[in-house]
Amino acid sequence: KPVLTEFKPDIVFVHEDTSTTFAAALASFYQQISIAHIEAGLRTGDIYSPWPEEANRQLTSQITAYNFAPTTISEMNLLKENIGQQSIVVTGNTVIDALFLALEKIQSNNQLESDIIRQLSALGYRLKEDRKIILATGHRRENYGQGFINICMALKEIALNNPSIDIVYPVHLNPNVQKPVKELLSDISNIYLITPLQYEQFIYMMDKSYFIITDSGGVQEEAPSLGKPVLVMRDTTERPEALEAGTVKLVGTDTGLILQEAQKLIDDKETYMQMSQASNPYGDGHACEKIINYLKGRNR
Repeated sequence: KPVLTEFKPDIVFVHEDTSTTFAAALASFYQQISIAHIEAGLRTGDIYSPWPEEANRQLTSQITAYNFAPTTISEMNLLKENIGQQSIVVTGNTVIDALFLALEKIQSNNQLESDIIRQLSALGYRLKEDRKIILATGHRRENYGQGFINICMALKEIALNNPSIDIVYPVHLNPNVQKPVKELLSDISNIYLITPLQYEQFIYMMDKSYFIITDSGGVQEEAPSLGKPVLVMRDTTERPEALEAGTVKLVGTDTGLILQEAQKLIDDKETYMQMSQASNPYGDGHACEKIINYLKGRNR
């Protein structure tokens, strides 16, 4: 409140669906300040999956003046909730803007790329030209407990069945993730458990990977821009565009299904090419520009 009352902004931007997103939106609403929600309209329809993100974004939409939806499906979700058409603009997702900026920065700077490679080696993984990489991440609350045990068992089987492939897993710091991952995967020679990566490091690893196994929302949007198939360890997704485009597959936390679909990507070139060459539905890298131009037009 002191920041808002002292600075007196005309608009407060909030992004995505974290608890701080809703908290900042609510604080702004109490001060009668217009809210602009970037990545508005993502929905699973189940307020407990993902939790608490689905509730955060639904609640934020009810007090938002400007809804910047990444896709037409997100726009339709908002319209179904009686959000006014005049408040919705389809822009693509700003995460793709950031991805393209970071990639261009890395690819145009040999020293930066060398630094990233050296940093990854210091963290415990040395890139090798002759080995494919499966990049794995996991952090969702709904997967804590048996879900993470199932995920780890699947990764273990994939690694043992494919000794010529490296699995690189930047492990989330939450103890609910650390405990099962380290207990079940620490002794597998081609699984590399490393600390969480900085953004440029992670983008670089995504670009170098063969495919990705994750429960992340953002990776579902980023990876298709890099031509990387994604197996999503969730039962639902607020990003159905990726499913429709064929860039991702839902595998939940079913050990057998994760193993089956991963092995298919490893063995079946046609399946891999279909997923890796599918178009990215999440934007062209100009979402920020579209948002700025829209607001400039509103204020003329």
